[in-house]
Amino acid sequence: MAEEKNEMVFKTVEIIGNQNIELESIEDALDVSRASAFAFWKDKTPKINSRLIKTLPETLKSFYESEGFYDASFMIGENNTSIRILIDEKEPIKTTSIGTTSDFDISNFIYNKENSVFRSKDFIQSKQEIVNKLLNDGYCSYDLDAKAYIDLEKHRADLVYGLKKGDICTFGETTIKGAEEIDNSVILSRVEALNGQKFNTQRVKDTYQRIEDLEAFDTVLVNADRKIYNVVPIDITLKMIENPYYFSGGIGYDSFAGMKLEAQLVKRNFFGNAQKLTLTGKYSMKDKVLSADFFRPALFYYKGYYLDFGLNAGYSDTEYEGFGEEKEYLKGFALYQFDRLFIKGGIGLENINIYDLGTIDPDITYGTYVLNYPFVQIVYDARDDRLNPKNGYYFSGYAEYGLPYNTDASDYTKFELEARGIYTYKNITFSTVGKVGTIEEISGLVPESKLFFGGGMFSNRAYGYNELGTTTSSTEFLTSGALSMANLSCEVNFPIKDDIYGAIFTDNTMLSKSSYDFNGEIISSAGVGVRYITPVGPLKIDIGSNIRDVSQFSIQFQLGQSF
Repeated sequence: MAEEKNEMVFKTVEIIGNQNIELESIEDALDVSRASAFAFWKDKTPKINSRLIKTLPETLKSFYESEGFYDASFMIGENNTSIRILIDEKEPIKTTSIGTTSDFDISNFIYNKENSVFRSKDFIQSKQEIVNKLLNDGYCSYDLDAKAYIDLEKHRADLVYGLKKGDICTFGETTIKGAEEIDNSVILSRVEALNGQKFNTQRVKDTYQRIEDLEAFDTVLVNADRKIYNVVPIDITLKMIENPYYFSGGIGYDSFAGMKLEAQLVKRNFFGNAQKLTLTGKYSMKDKVLSADFFRPALFYYKGYYLDFGLNAGYSDTEYEGFGEEKEYLKGFALYQFDRLFIKGGIGLENINIYDLGTIDPDITYGTYVLNYPFVQIVYDARDDRLNPKNGYYFSGYAEYGLPYNTDASDYTKFELEARGIYTYKNITFSTVGKVGTIEEISGLVPESKLFFGGGMFSNRAYGYNELGTTTSSTEFLTSGALSMANLSCEVNFPIKDDIYGAIFTDNTMLSKSSYDFNGEIISSAGVGVRYITPVGPLKIDIGSNIRDVSQFSIQFQLGQSF
């Protein structure tokens, strides 16, 4: 017990003498800890666990060699409470020459430059990225010979790259093992590495992710390791899920609904074939929801295209700023997804009751509406990651048509378009998203909840979710919804420390009372935020305020990306 206690003793660290390597990089290599910049009440003195002290000489030597300083020496002094490290970096190894013989352009992947310090980790990364580029471009039969010749006496490094890319490779047949309760057609509908298609490692990764998304397996292995001449077969090995039931529940808070309770029960592989049934319940003072969702992958097949099928049914009672909505709904849809393309179409039925909350607004039409509408959504997603994209773009279009099934029915059209762009330069990510939408009331009225509102993480962050109605000035708005909408958000994310990022943003929202009218008043906001990167996406906290009236502000919380 005494030994375990000693292992958890921390000593302060002082590092001096470094001229070329940043102190923060050295501390990271030695696993030196500092209190977070956000924990302003804590001591910021760097400290190290005493059990790591005996490894310091070897760790420092290995780190400095990776940075090109092979002759660096270190003096380490220690007492009961502190450690002092004196570094003499000496002369580094420099890249003297780079020789390249290649039938494939690799110039962008050679990170060591002539007359610069030779960093072995840059050389290793260079080889890895050359291989990744070859595989992504379909070359699986390449011959790469990359060497670094180090002369310690002359402090020079000579690099030689030799590459023959070989011929283009293609995917071969797909074999499936372990899917006892699921038809092969369901698995094949998720395979993006198609027989005869040019080889690409991203398609192998996408195949794995889409099978994993079925949530029917405890283990998913997608191998592209075999090669028969220039043909790469795909071997899929699966293990069926042992516990198909999943339950989640919790208590939360948001600025729109206040305190809320949520519970969800999911039955995965529901009656086989990776079908899924989801039951959800939510309760708060402003929002009550009961819903059931059924999903069946690859129900339809036509000329090489697999279509999924889904049903959504439920009841909700939601309070907006100036009215309440009680709704029963049923939606059925077919879904096609392959590569970056997502197409969803179906028909929806809704029975909606718009009621007042004690203060009748003359701009709102209360009453009961029965809607019957076909809808279609098309998405093209070219972002490099769905959870936390750094580069790429995204387009989405949605259309809905209210059928005039009788003389009292709401006959209308609703269109929405969205475009996103993300670009990262030296760890700073620039993002923008633009949205426009319009509703045309052909005959009858559209229920208030179908109109456009603003506010929240995906709109104007100076206001709560759906708080903004029709905008009448740069600081004023109505509680009633709009027939036309436009929103432009821009954001810059920058690193603070480790997985913590800062953000600055601006949101600009226009909500007009007329169809196809995009000349209305604009409410603009600006703000700052913090992001903490998690395996399921960034945890985001934003504070935004109206730039014309800072008393109009809101604090937003979100798990996931909005760009």
